[in-house]
Amino acid sequence: MIGLFDSGIGGLTVVREVMKRLPDYSLLYLGDTARTPYGNKSAEVVAAYGLQAAKFLVDRGARIIVVACNTVSAVGLTAIRQAYPDIPFFDVITPAIATVKKVSQGHHIGVMGTRALVASGIYQHLLSQENNFQVTAQAAPLLVPLVEEGWLDRPETKRIIRRYLAPFKQAQIDTLVLACTHYPLLKSLIIPRMGKRVKVIDPAEETAIALTQWLVEHPAEADSLPLGASHFYVTDFTPQTEKVASNWLKRTIKLEKVELK
Repeated sequence: MIGLFDSGIGGLTVVREVMKRLPDYSLLYLGDTARTPYGNKSAEVVAAYGLQAAKFLVDRGARIIVVACNTVSAVGLTAIRQAYPDIPFFDVITPAIATVKKVSQGHHIGVMGTRALVASGIYQHLLSQENNFQVTAQAAPLLVPLVEEGWLDRPETKRIIRRYLAPFKQAQIDTLVLACTHYPLLKSLIIPRMGKRVKVIDPAEETAIALTQWLVEHPAEADSLPLGASHFYVTDFTPQTEKVASNWLKRTIKLEKVELK
């Protein structure tokens, strides 16, 4: 199976993109809703949580894992890969970086993410390996609870987005990375406010493309993956969470509560 995990239900934006491209495959999704958000926690804690999530998915048969969390991708991926060296891992940062390098004309990149993602400096580090890339990073922590409340088109959300986008507009970036899995749900508000000149990168979409391409290049692995129903797990359950998750995926899903060890 293909396993995916995130600190909450934001990673369902990655699931949605994977389902578009691989509709017949059975997926396992884990959202650590009891401990979300990860963005305000230390790197050590984030890595430990990521290891627990990976173990949960592997124990339930995941043979490929997508780290559908920008924060874990930034600060916890190395530890997870060391723990499971034989499992292919995909993160949401590497595909986004690859796309940035292809599409950026002015080499001035904006990165909007959690506090932990921004503090990690991961985009600055990876893009500094290329010449002439400049990165402006901005944490946008208020957007996650607004998205999870379903406030996708409220005046309050629009005002907060405008405030978070101001540093990017002032810096005159040419490419903006939505470096949190919740933010793609706000693309319809973000894109027009940045203008046609700025390319907006959705890491959820880029990750699904990278996974699909890998399966094309590894047909034996693809053929060995089971087809059928997908399963969705959370570490804390509320009917509202299930409702929001179903709305995001545009299909009725059932969330099963589990404990991580």
